[in-house]
Amino acid sequence: MLITGDRVLVGSGTYLEDGAVLVEGESIVAVGPRGQLAERTPEDVARFETSGTIVPGLIDAHVHLCFDGGTDPVATLRATSDEALLTDMRGRAEQLLRTGVTTVRDLGDRHGLALRLDAEIAAGRATGPRIVSAGTPVTTVGGHCHFLGGEVSGEAEVRRLVRGNLAAGARVIKAMVTGGGLTKDGPRSFESQFSAEELDALVDEAHRAGVPVAAHAHGADGIEAAVDAGVDSIEHCTWMTATGFELRKDVLRRIVDRSVKVCPTVSPHWPMLPKFFGEEQAEAMTDLIRQMAEAGVPLVAGTDAGVQRAGFDGLVTALGFYVHLGLPNSTIIDMATSRAADALGLADTTGRLAPGYRADLLVVDGDPIADLNALNAVTAVFASGRRLEAS
Repeated sequence: MLITGDRVLVGSGTYLEDGAVLVEGESIVAVGPRGQLAERTPEDVARFETSGTIVPGLIDAHVHLCFDGGTDPVATLRATSDEALLTDMRGRAEQLLRTGVTTVRDLGDRHGLALRLDAEIAAGRATGPRIVSAGTPVTTVGGHCHFLGGEVSGEAEVRRLVRGNLAAGARVIKAMVTGGGLTKDGPRSFESQFSAEELDALVDEAHRAGVPVAAHAHGADGIEAAVDAGVDSIEHCTWMTATGFELRKDVLRRIVDRSVKVCPTVSPHWPMLPKFFGEEQAEAMTDLIRQMAEAGVPLVAGTDAGVQRAGFDGLVTALGFYVHLGLPNSTIIDMATSRAADALGLADTTGRLAPGYRADLLVVDGDPIADLNALNAVTAVFASGRRLEAS
């Protein structure tokens, strides 16, 4: 198929005016001026012509398809059978794709359901984005998200669970390095969960298989421990302590030097932060992300879709937080495309419009570099070369 538009995003903040993307099967085979590609493309090749902008498909680097985004997602999960849950997850996956999200990283589900769903999508039996799944998140006994089945104690059990996830097809390992608010009966968000030896074993086991580690870490101690252990990304990274927040400049330097990705998991409801946490705390949390951005931390976009009040259609709304922060729209788009692909280990596969990349494309009405909200004006979505049919 030859997809043509007024402009094609071919690099960070760089448009090819009056451009085209030629797709064969699941891959992009050429990107270039509309006239040149149209002239060399056989007449029997299908055309999709638009006056809009063609950009890479969006990536949400942190979702939980097993949660419903309601006021008590854990209670809903516990009350739902696996088969009913898988049905619900199919609907959430399709919702993501319809908003232009062609790849997600699912950082913890129950009984490998996200892996099952990804296989269904790849086979064309379900509609949704590619899912880079962590399988069962690794946690301590009674630790954060223990109800997902990943409780371990000691290095041997850590390694056993990591190997089990890898054998099931996980392409990232999720470590619950600190507590979290979703687990009411577990450690508090700033409290660390693993010993240094356990974290070292977890990272070693994953890296031996060439698979990255994503560390859930709110607490400053946990963030430092995760960096020491050599994780590849830090999720949330809120620098919490028992008394407030503490951004540790030496740890921040190591994050930058080692190119550890940070996914702040900004909710689509980020404007409500002052209501939930108070003006002073909300501003402190915002300033921490601003400091990380200014220090050169490779930030990537993720919404934590599925947790309380975080639905599966809010990535672009969540990106508005970074506009509020003062980042250029071109950088924000990178955070949800090429940078996110790098964080997922897919830098050579998706996140860019170039020959050899997977044909994940989003066509929007307008210019998202001028106005990021144009990403909401979806005209068409292509995932692996297949156009999503209108609902």
